[in-house]
Parts: sequence; structure tokens; C-alpha cells
Amino acid sequence: MRRMPSPFSRRRFLGLAALNSAAALGLTSISVPAASASGRKTTALPEFSPAVVIGTGYGAAVTALRLGEAGVPTVMLEMGQLWDTAGADGKVFCPMLSPDERSMWFKDRTEAPLASFLWLDLANHDIRRHAGVLDRVHFGDMSVYLGRGVGGGSLVNGAMAVTPRRDYFEEILPEVDADEMYGRYFPRANAGLGRNEVDRAWFEKCRSYNYARVSRKAAAKAGFKTAFVPSVYDFEYLKAEEEGTVPRSALASEVIYGNNHGKRSLDRTYLAAALGTGHVRIHTLHEVREILRQPDGAYTLVVRESDADGTVLATKHIGAKHLFLGAGSLGTTELLLRARDTGRLPELSEEVGEGWGTNGNVMLGRANHLWDTTGSLQSGMPTLGIDNWDDPKYPVFAEIAPVPAGLETWVSLYLAITKNPERGRFRYDPASDSAKLSWTADQGQPSIDAAKALFDKINRANTTIYRHDLFGDTRPFENRFTYHPLGGAVLGKATDLHGRVKGAPNLYVTDGSLIPGSTGVNPFVTITALAERNVERVLAEDVLR
Repeated sequence: MRRMPSPFSRRRFLGLAALNSAAALGLTSISVPAASASGRKTTALPEFSPAVVIGTGYGAAVTALRLGEAGVPTVMLEMGQLWDTAGADGKVFCPMLSPDERSMWFKDRTEAPLASFLWLDLANHDIRRHAGVLDRVHFGDMSVYLGRGVGGGSLVNGAMAVTPRRDYFEEILPEVDADEMYGRYFPRANAGLGRNEVDRAWFEKCRSYNYARVSRKAAAKAGFKTAFVPSVYDFEYLKAEEEGTVPRSALASEVIYGNNHGKRSLDRTYLAAALGTGHVRIHTLHEVREILRQPDGAYTLVVRESDADGTVLATKHIGAKHLFLGAGSLGTTELLLRARDTGRLPELSEEVGEGWGTNGNVMLGRANHLWDTTGSLQSGMPTLGIDNWDDPKYPVFAEIAPVPAGLETWVSLYLAITKNPERGRFRYDPASDSAKLSWTADQGQPSIDAAKALFDKINRANTTIYRHDLFGDTRPFENRFTYHPLGGAVLGKATDLHGRVKGAPNLYVTDGSLIPGSTGVNPFVTITALAERNVERVLAEDVLR
């Protein structure tokens, strides 16, 4: 059992109990209470719900909690599975170094971000096709990593809970009241997510973050500052991991395929609290394929139910008065494009599909000197970044990332977040019935230029070099994937300033689709806070009026 945030409320306790009970019974419907007035379990998808939330990621989880608190019966539809049942090895999530079918979403082989080491493909393994926890969706010159399961991206990210700089937030979303965001909604989001910070004294002496201290020293020698980053991984648990008093997770090379302990993922926080209201039910392995609008204004969803091996079990329908899209930048954008371009919702704005970006992601590695050992024991949860965002030409925030291989590699790895003005766009492709991304390799060049400007200086100051063996060829910079997809239904363009979809009353976007391509930091705190802001207004003016 993964460790729970502490302290937690009675409501969250009830939600956690429901999640554990559903896992134990193998149910794909999760709710509190688990039975109807007749005493029989109610697991079937209802024909109608006053509110339906698509997805269980950050924006969706916030929305469901606030609807449930207001007493609004709410159904959540999640295409992935509930991750709370141990496999044959006694663990919910598989090891990163020896992945199995739990690792990736219907792939024959894993697709880790580090494609090679010394040009050898050591990170990836053949696996059985299954509803794994991590997906990599390919679009030509760009691919996108996504979390699949109850909790979405919170299951597979590095837990870095960063509030963006206010001046940059005001730049990307100038029509949103920054005083409200920084005075009310960011604090609310951080509290709900279980944000905490590493003990600085422990950080300076522990083995877990020697790799971060090595990178800090190299940055300082080049004149660059570093910043500690809050996390939703329980740092007290991490301390106990290093002491050997609890099962290891962050120190057992667990990150991209899920953490078995320590992480305050959404199923432990917002979603548990939402279930605990007694008004929210989650249906897993239910993928929404179509949105239709009825003459009375209600919405009907066409939903495909599958099992964890991909067999389609049924096609179902559910009606909703208020429909909230929280399927992420890719999922929400595709649903809206399909609805508009097939004539189901023809009044949707031409802005749907626009404003998509990668958050300026680019990954790189540096080779350290033999005396600068990064350590064989590395925390999979980063907590330090090189902060050069004030650079007038090449602003960069570079996460100091681990290489948790269980042995000394002498590699310093970074995920740089850059200010890349390039934006992609999605278009609906009727032949494949899917959204296709227009993005070229050239559009990623500004991110490489920014990262190179920073790390060239670090290499010169330390007489070190880039690693050219990590990404499957000889390139030192990898910008062909993103962990931070943003945009596609941008706030104030495809929607109004509170996420109401233009041309479709009672239809709302509540996820990273609203953010125009960049936040300058890891985006999930921003997505959470924006959802808190938007749902508060929508509840007051639309749902409860």
C-alpha cells in the first residue's frame, strides 16, 4: 500500500477506502457509498448525470471535488485503470529498470526518454501489450508523454510542484487576475496537492541528492544560481527510505512508470477527497469517443468500455447537463475537434486546436569528471533546478534530473524548460478519426538554442562536455518529446475567461488545454490553480444558480 498524505480528512479517508475496496474487488466503478438504497452495488454507468467530468488528471480532479462538495452528482470517466492492485511481485507499479506490461499503454516495447547509454539500448524492454501507466503518443517530429490511469499525469511525473513566476504568468494569461491567483488559488492548489519542501540540512548531507549537489557546483562555477523546488513527494518518507526503515520508491529508481510509495498523486489527494463527498463516482477503462448535443441542450457521450488488455466490451451512452473536459491537452482538444468537424457541435470556435506548445522542453546530459561522482543512489524526485529565467535572450529553468540506474554513470541530466514562442496546431483527420499535430523539428530549435547558451557556459567553466550517446543517435539535445503538453483550447480564445467553451453552453474545459503552450516551470500547479479559479465561478453562475 502506498503511503497516504498526513494529516488527511475524514472525507479523504472515505475516498481512499473506496479506492482500496474497488481495487480489491476488481471493480471499474468507484464510489462512496458503494451500494444503492436497495443495498445492491451500483456499478453500471448511469443513463444521465447532472455533471460528467472526462478524465481524472489535475483539472478534472479539482472540478470533481468542488462539484461533489456542492452536492452535485458527478460521474468521472477515465480511459485508464485504477492503479491500486499489486502484481505478482507484490507491487502496484513495475520497476523502471525491469519494466513489464504495467509500464506502457499498449506498446510492444517500452519507450523511455533516455533511449540509449553508450549507444546501447539498455533502458527499453519488450513487453506485453496492456493498459500500462505511461503512454507516448507520436506525431511525426514530436511525441507526447501522458499518464494513463486514475490520477492521470500525477502517476508518472517527477512531482515537482512549482508555482510560476508572477511576471511570466501575467504575460501568458494577461486577462486573468494575478492578485486572485497568487492570493487565493495557488495557495489553495498547493494545499490540496500536498506540496512540501526538502529539509535543507538533510539535503546537504544525504546520498539521495549528491547528483543535484554536483550539478549545483558546476552551475555555480559558471555563475548560475540554483533554486530548490517544492514537491508532492513526501520528503519525510524519502528520509526514511534512505535510512532503510520503509520500502523504497524514489530511491528504488521509480518515477516514469509510477511510484509505489511516497508520492501524493491525485488518487491520494483531490480524487480521494472527491469520492469522499459521496457525490462522485469514477468509471475506469471508459473512453469517451463522441460528444453530441440534444435539442434540450443536454449532452450525450458515446463511451467505449474496454478491459485492461484492450478488448472492447461495450459501447455505452451517458447524458449530462454540465460537461467538463479534463482529458488533457491531447484528449480534450481531440474531442472538441471531432465534435466540431463532424458537425456534432458545429458552432465551436476556429480557435479550437490552436496555441499548442511543448513548454519549451529539451533534455540534455553532461559528462562529469571522474572525481565528480553523481552517486549510485539517486532520488527519482528532483528538487533542484538551475534558474536562469532572468536572461533577457535565453531564459531557461533547467530541472536537475536523476539518472537512477543503480550504478555510477558520471552523467548529469537536465530537463530544460525554455521560453519557446513557437506554437503547433491540431487538425481533425477524418481518415483516422483523430487529431493530428502540425509541428516541425525547426520549431523546437529555439529551445535548443536557449539550453545550449546556458550549458555551453557551464561546460566551458568546468571543462566538461555534452553526452552524445543518450538519445539513440549522436545529438546532444533531445527536443522530440514533451512531458508538458499545453494548449489546444486556450483560455479567452476557444473558451471564455473561465473555461466555458464558446458555442456550446454548459460545456467546459478544465485542464492544460487552456494554457497557451508555456508556463516557464512544471505546469501542474498552474493547471490545478486555474481549475480552482474556474470551477468556483462556474459553480456559482451556471451549476447552482
